Amino acid sequence: MNKTITATVALAAALSSCASKPKDIEAAYVSSTLYESLSCDRLREEATTVSSRAISASGVQQKKADNDAVAVGVGLVIFWPALFFAKGDGASAAEVSRLKGEMKAIETASIKNNCGIRFEDSTAQPAKKK
Repeated sequence: MNKTITATVALAAALSSCASKPKDIEAAYVSSTLYESLSCDRLREEATTVSSRAISASGVQQKKADNDAVAVGVGLVIFWPALFFAKGDGASAAEVSRLKGEMKAIETASIKNNCGIRFEDSTAQPAKKK
């Protein structure tokens, strides 16, 4: 009975310490007023810069999530001390969240200024063909 409880607690702790995938990280709030006074050309420059940084930060976060998944898998199946190598979310997850917030703020400012800037939602599922 005690072994079952201990194993359950260890499994829950290991799984909760896994790094999140970038698509699962919520956007932090960033006020669009920071961008509303910018021209459409300047908004496009900002959108390009933020998008580029978001791609880079998402790659770092995805690598962390993949490494944690491997560590948990190895820990559960082969060698339980490997569970200590699962690092969980950290600065890279916060960076992804902030950049997603900036992208939303830029889109909001773009809508207000009629600039037509939209970020592609990489997590959206394509429409099914009939």
